[in-house]
Amino acid sequence: MQRELVVLGTASQVPTRTRNHNGYLLLWDGEGLLFDPGEGTQRQLLHAGVSASAITRICVTHFHGDHCLGLPGIIQRINLDRPPHEVTAYYPASGQDFFDRLRHASVFHETVELRPEPIVHPGELKAPGAPFTLEAVRLSHPVESFGYRLTEPDGRRLLPERLAAHGLAGPAVGRLQREGALTLEDGSTVTLEQVSEPRRGQSAAFVMDTRLCEGVARLAEGVDLLVIESTFLEPDARLARDHGHLTAAEAGRTAAEAGVRRLVLTHFSQRYADTAGHLAEARKHFDGEIVLAEDLGRVPVPNRA
Repeated sequence: MQRELVVLGTASQVPTRTRNHNGYLLLWDGEGLLFDPGEGTQRQLLHAGVSASAITRICVTHFHGDHCLGLPGIIQRINLDRPPHEVTAYYPASGQDFFDRLRHASVFHETVELRPEPIVHPGELKAPGAPFTLEAVRLSHPVESFGYRLTEPDGRRLLPERLAAHGLAGPAVGRLQREGALTLEDGSTVTLEQVSEPRRGQSAAFVMDTRLCEGVARLAEGVDLLVIESTFLEPDARLARDHGHLTAAEAGRTAAEAGVRRLVLTHFSQRYADTAGHLAEARKHFDGEIVLAEDLGRVPVPNRA
């Protein structure tokens, strides 16, 4: 199954010649979570070779334009393509008026159920049928903003040599996984624990516009993939705080303190022509894997530890 981040845009506030407005699609097995679709997201999907039908959930952190002005086009494209599933939209409840206007920005024929899930309080969100839990955590920005964390439940990893030792193969293995225990022909019983070992569930977090706060640390704690805004560099740290943003150094410290496995830096201010400085700043604090997000780039979720 596929687990990767498709980067659709990396610009903050305004697009540049080389950076589209925000947009990130996390493909997680059969799910597609679209985060913060800014202007041009529909076209970026085409360039990335990903169908809008892959989107099952839309997650908006806040209602500044660079994080939501792509919603009308995305919603209408989903209805044009008519995927066989409903789409759930998560967003701060305080922005309900903005969501309603964006959803019905122009005339179109609705063919797909779009299920709104406005976020009133932080915590676990309704995600029926998802192979993970989805949590919203409050951040610190001039307008109400939430980050998102996806967590897969822990499971079991089957060990072929132990299965073979008990003579288990084919449909019997499936029964054992479903039922947890199986009676063999000789009358003995084998349990799932006897032929497997614990497998930690994978996780990913999405942290957009925010100052450093408790919510940033909560979202990042121990995740396999952290996608985090790095709008400014340290010489502009005061500007970052005044406008409710992070520096690349703060993103690096966050990843180091939280034990992140793969750090993705994004949401770069137009004042920086390239992002080499962002990588250098983050590297001073975090010696793990760092990815500088690039438009239309793909970042795999790290393999299981």
